[in-house]
Amino acid sequence: MYKSFSMELAGRTLTVDIGRVSAQANAAAFMHYGDTTVLSTITASKEPRDGIDFFPLSVEYEEKLYAVGKIPGGFNKREGKASENAILTSRVIDRPMRPLFPKDYRNDVTLNNMVMSVDPECRPELTAMLGSAIAASLSDVPFDGPCATTQIGLVDGEFVVNPSQEQWKNGDLQLTVASTKQKVIMIEAGANEVPEDKMLEAIYMAHDINQTIIAFIDQMVAECGKPKHEYQSCAVPAELFEAMKAIVTPEEMEVAVFSDDKQTREENIRQVTEKLKEAFADNEEWLAILGEAVYQYQKKTVRKMILKDQKRPDGRAIDQIRPLAAEIDIVPRVHGSGMFTRGQTQICTITTLAPLAEAQRIDGLDENEVSKRYMHHYNFPAYSVGETKVSRGPGRREIGHGALAEKALMPVLPSPEEFPYAIRTVSETFESNGSTSQASVCASTLSLMAAGVPIKKQVAGISCGLVTGDTDDDYIVLTDIQGLEDFFGDMDFKVAGTHDGITAIQMDIKIHGLTRPIVEEAFRKTKAAREHIINNILTPCIAEPRPEVGPYAPKIIQIQIDPAKIGEVVGQRGKTINAIIEQTGVKIDITDEGAVSVCGTDAKAMDKAVKLIQTIVTDFEEGQVFEGKVISIKEFGAFLEFAPGKEGLVHISKISKERVEHVEDVLTLGDVVKVVCLGKDKMGRVSFSIKDYKPGMEA
Repeated sequence: MYKSFSMELAGRTLTVDIGRVSAQANAAAFMHYGDTTVLSTITASKEPRDGIDFFPLSVEYEEKLYAVGKIPGGFNKREGKASENAILTSRVIDRPMRPLFPKDYRNDVTLNNMVMSVDPECRPELTAMLGSAIAASLSDVPFDGPCATTQIGLVDGEFVVNPSQEQWKNGDLQLTVASTKQKVIMIEAGANEVPEDKMLEAIYMAHDINQTIIAFIDQMVAECGKPKHEYQSCAVPAELFEAMKAIVTPEEMEVAVFSDDKQTREENIRQVTEKLKEAFADNEEWLAILGEAVYQYQKKTVRKMILKDQKRPDGRAIDQIRPLAAEIDIVPRVHGSGMFTRGQTQICTITTLAPLAEAQRIDGLDENEVSKRYMHHYNFPAYSVGETKVSRGPGRREIGHGALAEKALMPVLPSPEEFPYAIRTVSETFESNGSTSQASVCASTLSLMAAGVPIKKQVAGISCGLVTGDTDDDYIVLTDIQGLEDFFGDMDFKVAGTHDGITAIQMDIKIHGLTRPIVEEAFRKTKAAREHIINNILTPCIAEPRPEVGPYAPKIIQIQIDPAKIGEVVGQRGKTINAIIEQTGVKIDITDEGAVSVCGTDAKAMDKAVKLIQTIVTDFEEGQVFEGKVISIKEFGAFLEFAPGKEGLVHISKISKERVEHVEDVLTLGDVVKVVCLGKDKMGRVSFSIKDYKPGMEA
């Protein structure tokens, strides 16, 4: 049965077609927001997957380049692996929806979003977020929705609901908020130092708008929704917990998990697990789920310790940060390096500088974004958590963490005009026990400053956790959560920023939403923590960016030329500019506006390249002094090359004050001489004189 539903959302029409396409999926929502079109579907397996202890949810966001009238580049001419934007969008869809599926559900579920048309006024990412929530709500898959998502921008000091691509890219805020009927369930933000109170206002503006969308979804579910199907629960039996407690008492489990050293705690849990395996050796059914049962036993113990006893596993106070340390220049010869340590979390970030021509090229659905000047990459090797695993390249988590740190640092970077470099920072995780993404923000601040990048302010990041009880007002917000508190807690609330405001937020939760007091307390605690990190750790290590880039970093000289002269510098098929590069060994980048960047490590070679370019774009006038190389000798004079593509004639009568019978008597091919411009002759040619040059005329 085909039905179409519409509502007005932020001044544009949102239309959802149900039953029009993809009838064999568990549910499909054919989304139209303005002219943006996204097909969102949900499918689930008939039976649970064997041998797993997690909910196997997959979220896909497919960018089809036909949506913006492009043919993919390369030889294959079809879309390849998911872009970074597609991966990040998938993660933003996943985070609010995953907690709304049953925790003991083990059927494979896939949420697929295919972008088929893009209207620059209506962002396809938001349309896909809404489509996924609608499809899940309409389907027979168990889902405790509906939920809805709204994006808020900040343009000229005013909030903009569901901003266009241009407003999103150039505004001071990129906020995405997902909500259920009662609570906020996901926050993601990039911001240009937005104060906490302003951010809170934007979050709850989005939350209010989400309620109108949820009412719209409720209408669709009432008319087209399917009954939720029954499923085989994979919860740990209560009798197993009781049997475990008889063998390992709650007090013994508390001793096992109460340690500030991750390896010690893991060894304690291994011994507990072995003890339970021995006790249940004759019960194969219980042995099969013992790993999950021990995990749940740890979780109950840790949550009880924190919530009821105000005790954290490593003995810290509720708002206490682990020991901190900062260092710079730990890696020689790179352009900049910084290391930040917080407890058993340690990140080293390396900065590399390059000409702007080496900025990353982007082939995506945003036609206005074709390159990226700042790139932050994050790596998480297995040795950082004491495991053995071959690296297969960055996964979605690594890409997400890198993008979060990149977002946090973007607002403080100098403009290309102030600092004409492409910048890459790579965060290497040396050791991990909680919130490596925010440690990478701190390490990157150190590394950028050590590299001589004139960032405007220092940026620090910290993560807060949460443990909740049976009521909304029974909770504890933890500052600087370690891995155990992340695994067993209800929230990972990451906030990065400067002294003056927030630059990035990412909130993951495992429960059905946060109340406003929890969000407000998390903002207060993260602000206090990052102030502490900036004042007491980052600033004593390096208070200001170094005044110059390091000895191994490329140097850049910028000059401005008349845009009309760009063709002369480039030459036919690049012949002129390539000749300059070959002669000097530098890199040259020219913008359409005539801004020329000469990049190299040899100052003399760079000066020579600049001089050649300036010679090429100079209109020869009488009295100017040049240096040229003899490239051709004729009976009537010699031709000199002043720069690639620039030649002039010195008549035989202008070579010397003495009479010259033959040019070869005075000049030979390859001689480099100083000359004075005499202006143009009767035929309009520029002529030069050697004999009229006198030392010091250049000044």
